[in-house]
Amino acid sequence: MSEGGSGEAHEGTVLVEWFRRRQPEMLRLLGRLIEMESKSGEEAALVQLAEAVADYLRPLAAGGGEVALLPAPGAGAHLRARFPATADDRSAEEPPREILVIGHLDTVWPMGTLQRKPCEVTADGRVLGPGVFDMKAGVTILLESLAALRALSLGTKRPMTVLLTCDEEVGSRTSRQLVEEEARRAAVALVLEPPVPGGIVKTGRKGIATFQVRAIGRASHAGLDPRQGINAIVELAHQVVALQALNDDARDVTVSTGLIKGGVALNVVPPEAEAKVDVRFWGAEDGARVVTAIEQLRPVLPGAELQISGGINRPAMTRSAANLALFETARRLAGEVGLDLREQAVGGGSDGNFTAALGVPTLDGLGVDGAGAHAEHEHILLADLAPRAALLTRLLQTL
Repeated sequence: MSEGGSGEAHEGTVLVEWFRRRQPEMLRLLGRLIEMESKSGEEAALVQLAEAVADYLRPLAAGGGEVALLPAPGAGAHLRARFPATADDRSAEEPPREILVIGHLDTVWPMGTLQRKPCEVTADGRVLGPGVFDMKAGVTILLESLAALRALSLGTKRPMTVLLTCDEEVGSRTSRQLVEEEARRAAVALVLEPPVPGGIVKTGRKGIATFQVRAIGRASHAGLDPRQGINAIVELAHQVVALQALNDDARDVTVSTGLIKGGVALNVVPPEAEAKVDVRFWGAEDGARVVTAIEQLRPVLPGAELQISGGINRPAMTRSAANLALFETARRLAGEVGLDLREQAVGGGSDGNFTAALGVPTLDGLGVDGAGAHAEHEHILLADLAPRAALLTRLLQTL
């Protein structure tokens, strides 16, 4: 079929109808994933969920693919599945570079949340449940897309690796190296994080740095001997003001002191205090500049000390020409399935930051439309489930 021809448009329509007919099965799968609660750090729960998804994938990988659970002690298990190319017009690259599909199994919701926030479909067509938007709906359309490729004998031009991690919500500490290793084999990366509400995919993300700034003073009795003490909270207050001054509205660099604690008792001059700081930036130079400024903070009060730790944990995902070209392909394919796809750069981070920083064309936010990530009103739109699954399937066929 010629690119963008009526045959491809027809194929997109057929896929949407296929997934609409499968909507009851898709909802059952989504409900099962939601009901397997999987807060970050709950090792046993995340291993159990990874095993359940692996059981679903193994029949789909039969005949040349493989499914592996990769233990992450203390965090759970990552899941990696490989699928060979199946189309006649396979990539001429030798070896062919793959499509990397990335998602995560962990959520932010405490275990037991399901008791007060059950999985349900509302009269106005929303699907509710902890983690439904971020990102068990994304995992659902991935599994359904892979099943459709096999059931409908749809060819794929490139080999494909699916990587579902268990610690994305807490910084990808055990999975970053794995994501980067797979990215070095990839032609493109597709990230199944939720879209911006309205179904808008993400072509850029800010980089993220986190710091702990600890002030060390000297304890003394606040009533009997206050002048012998060095107030660590006062020292830290000076540092918070200095951190605030690093915000740069013109370059959209943000430095936010989000957590503070200090002191030991009301009648004791506090000997210690600490703050946790969140930094967001668009460019590598901005990130390096702010990191250097934080690392060079110096005490203000005589005798006080500072201990500073941390740094950049997610590089910026630049809204690059390569990302925008990948979006244009997705936009064309979205038209085949009845979606008017748009793109945006956003402030939050994901594992797409790692792939894009390695120069891999990356398209993020390919999950199901909805709203409320990490919030009480988290939901997806039922009507978007079939077209998003169809779009993902077309991307896997086409790229």
